[in-house]
Amino acid sequence: MTTNTHENTTTTLITGGNKGLGFETARRLKEHGHRVVIGARDAGRGQQAAEELGVEWVQLDVTSDDSVAAAARELEQRFGGVDVLVNNAGISGPFVGVEEMDAAIMTSVLDTNTVAAVRTIHAFLPQLRRSSAPVVVNVSSGLGSFAVRADESRIEHSLPTLAYSASKAALDMLTTVYAQFLPEIRINVVDPGYTATEFNGNSGPQTVTEGTDAVVAMATIGSDGPTGTFTDRHGVVGW
Repeated sequence: MTTNTHENTTTTLITGGNKGLGFETARRLKEHGHRVVIGARDAGRGQQAAEELGVEWVQLDVTSDDSVAAAARELEQRFGGVDVLVNNAGISGPFVGVEEMDAAIMTSVLDTNTVAAVRTIHAFLPQLRRSSAPVVVNVSSGLGSFAVRADESRIEHSLPTLAYSASKAALDMLTTVYAQFLPEIRINVVDPGYTATEFNGNSGPQTVTEGTDAVVAMATIGSDGPTGTFTDRHGVVGW
């Protein structure tokens, strides 16, 4: 993969990379030879995670236009740009019944899980376009799949995750439209699966490594890789 920098190193930014799936994705992509930069809203946690992993970090609040723009400028100055963008940062929102869902909760979850991906793609698009093998991976969920939620045998079917599911379904659609109209970039969406992380109180049956299988697979494709797809570690996910 030819990259933005003269060092011929793939530079990868992972938003929300200081814990959970983002942290494990960073560890694994470093093993793949990527120069990994983790984005973290909290500078202290970001620096601590980066030191533990042996990777770079940048302060990045995906809900702030100014923060995302500043991070883009910083990474261009430090590394010449990014080649791979992993939109991993996300929030679950409060786990409440649908009758308790209000506009404030919905707005907050959509901003972090959906609008933030537009913020980061917009800010880093000039850098991605300079790469010879640019890749975007949007981390979604089976909870945002109409097909998965309609399957009564799946745990996702029984969860009243109104805001979270809507935010991820919207992220899935963003992915397909971006992939269609930015054909020079490989843009895919993945479902990590139900993984034991702090995000769900470590209740998932998958390990964090299993949960990052699809993320890593799509983050390491070349310029001839797929685009506009929705996959998990087992294969294709229905929209």
